[in-house]
Amino acid sequence: MTVFAGGASAFGASRLGPVRVGLLGIGTVGAGTFNVLARNQHEITRRAGRGIEIAAVADLDIARARELVAAHKGDAVNNGDPVRVTDDALSVVRDPSIDVVVELIGGYGIALKLVLEAIAHGKHVVTANKALLAVHGNEIFAAAREKGVMVAFEAAVAGGIPIIKALREGLTANRIDWIAGIINGTTNFILSEMRDKGSSFEAVLKEAQQLGYAEADPTFDIEGIDAAHKVTIMSAIAFGIPVQFERAHVEGISSLQATDIRYAEQLGYRIKLLGITRRREHGIELRVHPTLIPTRRLIANVEGAMNAVWVKGDAVGHTMYYGKGAGAEPTASAVIADLVDVTRTLTVDPGNRVPHLAFQADAMADLPILPISEVESAYYLRLRVADEPGVLADITRILADAQISIDAVLQREPAEGEHQTDIILLTHVTIEKQCDQAIARIEALPTVVSKATRIRLEDLN
Repeated sequence: MTVFAGGASAFGASRLGPVRVGLLGIGTVGAGTFNVLARNQHEITRRAGRGIEIAAVADLDIARARELVAAHKGDAVNNGDPVRVTDDALSVVRDPSIDVVVELIGGYGIALKLVLEAIAHGKHVVTANKALLAVHGNEIFAAAREKGVMVAFEAAVAGGIPIIKALREGLTANRIDWIAGIINGTTNFILSEMRDKGSSFEAVLKEAQQLGYAEADPTFDIEGIDAAHKVTIMSAIAFGIPVQFERAHVEGISSLQATDIRYAEQLGYRIKLLGITRRREHGIELRVHPTLIPTRRLIANVEGAMNAVWVKGDAVGHTMYYGKGAGAEPTASAVIADLVDVTRTLTVDPGNRVPHLAFQADAMADLPILPISEVESAYYLRLRVADEPGVLADITRILADAQISIDAVLQREPAEGEHQTDIILLTHVTIEKQCDQAIARIEALPTVVSKATRIRLEDLN
C-alpha cells in the first residue's frame, strides 16, 4: 500500500482535512498526549483516515506550554502549522475552527464550565476527568445528546487500559454480573509495600510520596475517592444506569493495619483496595473498600502501581484487563484512542453512534444503588479477647444466632506474660446489616477488649 506524506493512504484519506483539536491543560497527561501524537502521527493518521492536528493549547503556565510546543515545531502533530498557545481556555472552546476539545485540567470547577461551553459551541469533547464525569456526567451527557456531539472518556478510568471500550462495545452482548477493580495505583503500591516489608501505612505512604506515587495531599487516593469516581463510571456503563457517585459507599486504607495484612496472608488471602459493582435482584451494589481476595485469583497478584479490572459477564465468563493505570503516556494512549474514535465517527448520524453509557438514553434503567447495609459479602473479623475458656464459644454462638456461618478460625497463642490474644474469623457470605448486629453483640462481651476489625472478603468466583 502506498502511503503519502503525512500518513494519508492511497484510498483517499488525504482528501479529508485534518481534525483540529484544542488541548486544555498541558501538564503531565497533556504533555504526554502532545508527545505521543507527534511521535506516532503516521500510524494514527493511517488508523483514523485523516490527520489529527493540535491547533491550540491553553494552559495557565503559558511559558511551559510554549516551550513544549516549540520543541515540536514542524512536527506532524500540527502539520507544520503554528500552534496557538494561550492562557484563555474559553477562547479555545469558542474558536469556530476547533472540532474537538480535549479537557485535561481536572477537578469539578472550571473544567465543568469549559466542557459545557465546548458542547454548547458544537465541539466534541475528550476528557480524562473521572471526577467530573462521576459527579456531573448525567448533565454533561444530556447536553451532548442535545447538541449531537460526542463525549469520549476512555482515559478517565484505569489510564491506558481500554476498559471503557471493552465494557461499552466489546462486551455488549453480555449481561454484566459484576466488576471488581484495582483502579488506584497509589493505594495498590502502598498495600504491596506493607505486605512485602511489614511496614506501617504511615511509613509506606511517606515512601510513596518520595517516589512520586502519592500526592503531597493523598486524600483522594488513600480514602478511596478516586477509585469511587472510576467504579461509578464503570457501573453506569455495565448496568445502564445514571452515574450516581453520591450513593457509592467509600472506605480507604488509612486505618488498615499491617497485622491484618499478615493474618490475611496466613489464611491464603491478600488485601486490595477494590472498586466493586454488582447486579443484585433489587438493585446495584456500588462500593470501594479494602477487600480480602484469595491469593489464587489473578487480581490478587497485581502488585505495585499497576491496575487491573475483572469483569464477569454471563456469556463470556471472566475477563481481566491489566496495565498501567496512570502516567503521561499510558493515559495519553487512551486520550488519543478517543480522538481517533471521534475522528472516525464525525460524520456518523448521532443516533447511530455508540451511546455514552453503552445503553440508549431512552433505555436507561432506574435501578437503585443499594445501601451498604444491604450488601452481601463474606467477612474477615479480628477480635482482641481475654485469654479465658469459653470466649470462642460465646462468639460463635452470637454469629450462629445471626445466621452467619464460619468458614475458618485462626486463634493465636498469647505472648508470654500476656493475658490477651487475637481471634481471627472468616465468615461465609451474609448481609452486612446482620454482620453489624452480630459485631455489636460481640463487642459487648466482657471478654472482648477492643473494637472488632472487620474487612470484607470477596471470593470473585
